[in-house]
Amino acid sequence: MTRTIAMAGKGGTGKTSLACLIVRYLVKRGGAPLLAVDADPAANFGLGMAIEVNQTIGSVLAEFNANKGLIPPGLSKDAYLNIKFNNAIAESQGVDLITMGRGEGAGCYCFPNNVLKSFIDNLMPNYKYMVMDNEAGLEHLSRGTTQHIDDLVMVSNHSIKGVRTLNTVLQLVRELGLDIKRKWVVINQAPVRVDPLVNAELARLGISPDIVVPLENLILDYDLQQRSLLEMPEDSSAVSAIDEFMKKLLS
Repeated sequence: MTRTIAMAGKGGTGKTSLACLIVRYLVKRGGAPLLAVDADPAANFGLGMAIEVNQTIGSVLAEFNANKGLIPPGLSKDAYLNIKFNNAIAESQGVDLITMGRGEGAGCYCFPNNVLKSFIDNLMPNYKYMVMDNEAGLEHLSRGTTQHIDDLVMVSNHSIKGVRTLNTVLQLVRELGLDIKRKWVVINQAPVRVDPLVNAELARLGISPDIVVPLENLILDYDLQQRSLLEMPEDSSAVSAIDEFMKKLLS
């Protein structure tokens, strides 16, 4: 059965970079083929892994809606959308990426979203792992795009706002009644010592981090050079922290 790992957190926390390092860990340890799903409208998951994205699910749905559901002769709507969704998969060594993109255009997406859910459900048995990068609002999870989540990894940077967003995500999970087996809290981009004010806010909200990932300038260097974070070296402090976290998550 596919192990599903979903990321959540506010923009600027380094959430997507950590998602890339999680993919790195899994692929290097026999987790390929792996399905990566970029469900954040910012759509940076592919950029972080240097995977070129030519089409998104959002653009497929927008085209379908703009054409008022018209399809070529001899195809059902389900079959047509499944072909288009398959064409939107960006393939790389060990990783297949689906980018949701933005919800473009007006109109009802109820039917195509149901087809998308069925499409992903049918894809998942082909993969050992699925890693999904979400926005803080968990839009695609709330739509039921995936049946269940094994691990929700909630990421905050070393800030009060980031920590409070963690609390908002936890509240959303409860309100939406999402099927999530385990929840994890990661403090990212931390200095050598976590500031007492950040610790105090965590304590006030009753949040206990599972791991603290140190600030890693090499991630910025890779971004500037447009290099894949999947190629980060083993001696990177962020890589080491995520590797230790993943051992805990998979144990």
